[in-house]
Amino acid sequence: MPEINNSWGMIGHSWATDILRKHIANQRLRHAYLITGPPGVGRRTLALRISQSLNCTQPLAPGVPCRNCHTCQRIAMMQHPDLSIVEAEEGSRTIKIDQVRTLQRGIMLAPYEAPYRIALLLNFEQANPNAANALLKLLEEPPPKVIMLLTALDTESLLPTIVSRCEQIPLRSLSIEITAQGLETQWDIPAEEAKSLSHISGGRPGFAITLHQNTDIAQQRTDWLDDHQRMLKANRVARFQYAETIAKDKIKLDQLLQTWLSLWRDVMLLTHDAATPISNIDREEEINRLATSVDRSTAQLVIRQLERAQSLISKNINARLTAEVTLLDLPYLR
Repeated sequence: MPEINNSWGMIGHSWATDILRKHIANQRLRHAYLITGPPGVGRRTLALRISQSLNCTQPLAPGVPCRNCHTCQRIAMMQHPDLSIVEAEEGSRTIKIDQVRTLQRGIMLAPYEAPYRIALLLNFEQANPNAANALLKLLEEPPPKVIMLLTALDTESLLPTIVSRCEQIPLRSLSIEITAQGLETQWDIPAEEAKSLSHISGGRPGFAITLHQNTDIAQQRTDWLDDHQRMLKANRVARFQYAETIAKDKIKLDQLLQTWLSLWRDVMLLTHDAATPISNIDREEEINRLATSVDRSTAQLVIRQLERAQSLISKNINARLTAEVTLLDLPYLR
């Protein structure tokens, strides 16, 4: 199936890889590409494939990297001297202007050993205004032999002037079938596990692979969903106490909110009798129980509240206050 076994060895997104491969093969490169989509959908993997295609020493065909040469392997590990990476530092949710300035100084130099210098700016929606404006100046006057690759959740979270100066590549979650088949064929994951991971990840192959490889992350998801079930029956005091606990780490709080949001979207699907399969297939009994316990408007309200909480966290609004309000707004069930 071409959607799985495309020439860049990715699960899905063949339309994007085909366009990019032609850009590279025909030497019609844009100076900047913006790859958007939900976490785990393949944004970083696609950016690294672009980098490999531009600099591979043993391409299989024009625009098709071998992914095995020394250059391709170093790019895959993000350790190539002509690959500059900008992302929020560990423990932070913000990309700062000093990071963009350091990038600017580096990419003004000629490539060290590869044909192109690559600037990889990950999750650039996390850039503060000064950092975003500094990058804008770089996009307006791009150095020669430099390709800038940005990833972000969506275009709305970036300056419109940054978006307009990039070729946009919007990635979407894949179907359960495509994701499962890709996990089987490319990662040798047994069929039943691949199907389960595809549902749980919501068609995001990167997230599915992470769950498969990292049992701690899978257990964390289980714990958060168990906590959610417990909070629906908890009193105000218990909810305040839990809010204090989860607010200590903003990154994990955001991940918890995303996990709960996924569950409530499944509830919404059932309240609408939608044919779309639910994501959290391992919690089907719990989701069915919720769908019969709350009406459609309540489910919609919870989803909006969780989305609002995520937005506030991303803007560095007080995490504990946000967590408290979110917990108190959850319905009380018996």
